[in-house]
Amino acid sequence: MTKIDINGTSLAYDGLGSGSAVVLLHAGIADRRMWRGQLPTLAERHRVIVPDLRGYGDSALPAEPFAHHDDVVGLLDALGVERAALVGCSFGGAVAIDTALAHPDRVSALALFGTAVSGNEWSEETENIWDELVGEVDPEDFAASAAGEVRFWVVGPSRDPADVDPELVAFAQEMDRRALAAELALSAVEVEELDPPAIDRLTELRLPVLVTAGAADVPDIARLADRIAAEVPDAIRLPDVPDAAHLLPLERPEVVNAALLDFLPRQLP
Repeated sequence: MTKIDINGTSLAYDGLGSGSAVVLLHAGIADRRMWRGQLPTLAERHRVIVPDLRGYGDSALPAEPFAHHDDVVGLLDALGVERAALVGCSFGGAVAIDTALAHPDRVSALALFGTAVSGNEWSEETENIWDELVGEVDPEDFAASAAGEVRFWVVGPSRDPADVDPELVAFAQEMDRRALAAELALSAVEVEELDPPAIDRLTELRLPVLVTAGAADVPDIARLADRIAAEVPDAIRLPDVPDAAHLLPLERPEVVNAALLDFLPRQLP
């Protein structure tokens, strides 16, 4: 792990390899460790940069207002990277999209796995699934909240917890407990959102985009992938990955790595 000062904060990141730059942006229920299955493989061909977003993992959270998408570009500036492909999962995908819209000259391609999109509103179906699988949880009980979120996102509505690797579940819960603490701290800081948000600006993305989801994820995620593929002019929609849910890169690293190795060399100089 390395720490670097950018935009008035200190971001932790892992870096490996050389060549065209690829930045991996973690989910909101995780931290940079969720990319452990991608870093060594991608580093055989690329310069891979894996940060903890501000406030998450080992990155600091000063009290000043900030925007995650500006931090991504600040990180590129500090590392001397002119342009990079951004790979994002869930919230990290939303940050990647926002970065491409706010700083289009700095992003060469997007690869999105189970992505969120800023400005999207979850459907009533998703809210009902949460109520059925998790229900009411004390937000101050990080262990219970993490267990609920992992049941919802990592196991998913169509699978039984016993059918999912217990090491994956335990690791996801450990990451999410830290992420919940990060979100609590972030709630006291002014986080500047992209304005207008990305959900109604997908047609503005003028770069290659790869998008897919886990077949066991909540249905809204696949619908978002479909919408991105329909509205982004140069988008590739891969089939949903069987027996995988929201943390697709962590759960099915071989599938994700193959998709990235096929996609990135065609898009990067």
